[in-house]
Amino acid sequence: MKRAIFPGSFDPITLGHYDIIERGVKLFDELIIAIGVNHDKKYMFSLEERKRFIEESFKDEPKIKVVTYEGLTVDFCQKNDVEFILRGLRNPGDFEFEKAIAHTNRDLAPIETVFLLTAARTSYISSSIVRDVIRNNGDYTKLVPSTVRV
Repeated sequence: MKRAIFPGSFDPITLGHYDIIERGVKLFDELIIAIGVNHDKKYMFSLEERKRFIEESFKDEPKIKVVTYEGLTVDFCQKNDVEFILRGLRNPGDFEFEKAIAHTNRDLAPIETVFLLTAARTSYISSSIVRDVIRNNGDYTKLVPSTVRV
């Protein structure tokens, strides 16, 4: 069984994330959406809210599992028999950043990283942009799945 993890903070999940998940689920037998916990980071949405947004978005997709985790992604992969890490790329800056992480992960464990380019229609969307729109009372609904509500 080919299992992959799509890790992130998902604060909140965006239409860019949604696109990668929709396309990634076709490539694997199981796709684990893993919400990482970083105690040094200040989140706009609670862990429970972020998990609920994702679970509600994919409630009808049996190949998707949503979990939370702490620590290194490769440690999670090894403990849960996950062979692949799925990552989305929006731009060349994302590629350089993600490439370094992928090389480090491969040094730490036999885990392959699979990159998908975001769709052109969502390539400008990031969680930080969404949070800024929300903070300034803008229409964030065009940037996130309908399950994300402030």
